[in-house]
Amino acid sequence: MSEKKVLEMKGITKIYPGVRALDGVDFIVEEGSVHALMGENGAGKSTLIKILTGVIGKDSGSIVLSGKEVNFHSVYEANNNGISAVYQELDLIPELSIGENIFMGREMMKKGSIDWKNTYKEADKILKSMGILLDVTAKLSSLGTAMQQMVSIARAISIKSQIVVLDEPTSSLDTSEVEVLFKVIEKLKRDKIAVIFITHRLDEVFATCDTVTILKDGKLVHRCKIEETNKLDMVSKMIGRNASDVMGQTKVCLSDRSPKEIFLEAKGMKKFPKVIEQSIKIRKGEVLGLAGLLGAGRTELARLLFGADTCKEGTIEIEGKPVKINTPRDAISNRIAFCSEDRKVEGIIPNMSISNNLTLACLKSISKWGVISKRKQKALVQKYIEMLKIKIGNEKDPIISLSGGNQQKVLIARWLCANPSLLILDEPTRGIDVGAKQEILDKVCELSEQGMSVLVISSILEELVQTCDRIQVIKDGKTRGEIQYEGISEASIMQTIAKE
Repeated sequence: MSEKKVLEMKGITKIYPGVRALDGVDFIVEEGSVHALMGENGAGKSTLIKILTGVIGKDSGSIVLSGKEVNFHSVYEANNNGISAVYQELDLIPELSIGENIFMGREMMKKGSIDWKNTYKEADKILKSMGILLDVTAKLSSLGTAMQQMVSIARAISIKSQIVVLDEPTSSLDTSEVEVLFKVIEKLKRDKIAVIFITHRLDEVFATCDTVTILKDGKLVHRCKIEETNKLDMVSKMIGRNASDVMGQTKVCLSDRSPKEIFLEAKGMKKFPKVIEQSIKIRKGEVLGLAGLLGAGRTELARLLFGADTCKEGTIEIEGKPVKINTPRDAISNRIAFCSEDRKVEGIIPNMSISNNLTLACLKSISKWGVISKRKQKALVQKYIEMLKIKIGNEKDPIISLSGGNQQKVLIARWLCANPSLLILDEPTRGIDVGAKQEILDKVCELSEQGMSVLVISSILEELVQTCDRIQVIKDGKTRGEIQYEGISEASIMQTIAKE
């Protein structure tokens, strides 16, 4: 690995009303290195990257790129100087072709019009270099989330960057796709392209990264070579306290595990191709986990239970009584809440205030004659901000101003306001740092102890081990096994997934 500096950010400061997002941060990246940028949500990672890529301006400090001081005022300007970013929330256009998305904004022209033949040829070449075979003329919408993520990475590679920023790039990828991504990263290193790797998955840091920089509360707290640290040390620095309580395998939920009454029972649920035939029972006060590989049909089953998708066959009973759930409105009226894994598309309303986003599901309870009581709304918002430890500047700020983890907490608060009996959480800690993740897992257990049923979908086996009373393993649209509380372990889940 070269020690030549390709990027040097010095004394970067950014202040929002009531919040010092960055406080004199230094960040150095070497040519051809993979540099992990880590920290809890709200630590300042996203703000630092937005300044680097021209999304927002800094208040003070300097940026030196390949020996030249720069100050980008737009993403386009940053791209032209060899800096590209792949964000956790994809910014592609579904109705355009794969090739068009890869070269969007940098179209190949010939005699005054787009050279489609060369566009598709080059797009195909880039994807093949990543080990991916796709019809580049097909619409992006024809791909699943994982492949769309790979197209976004291909787009960043096509810019011929000096630096590629990968923001939680593996959050939507399965194991085989992660391996492909890691090979792509190795190719970038060989080509002397630096990678800034933002992730909360410690295993990935040790598998791919050369150096790590850790931020906390807008300040630089640690920078070192990866071989000079370990997982426990990194977690301790990120959360600013002893990390042993968040790194162990002990279960979080330790309340009474005696059998309880069934709240919801669904039988023979079908929606081809992802839900072949599914039945599920969720007991009162139980944390039930859905485990399985990417594409197994876990999310699709949850969407059927919430009425977000229409079920072709099957029955649902709530407390022993048959009910029809054809829409989310039906589900809500039956005290069912659902936090989607895609908070950008199906959760937040970006430019609406934090306060209004949080109270969307309970407007009736804080309104009279159709008019919202600002006093009641403020009291409710403050209650859940304190309960879930949501870090904000001002409740009137747009929710998009928050970090991903705090956005997720607002969405959970939104549904808790509605007092549901069943809370469905689909990948609730996706892209969330260690500290915030533990707070959410603790809250899940607290809710179950208070009598709420919780259905948790997670690709992180450790989370299921820590929180669940029972785990239902799904594979290829069908239930392949069930693991009771005493037998829950990462090994038992993997064995169940792997068995024929």
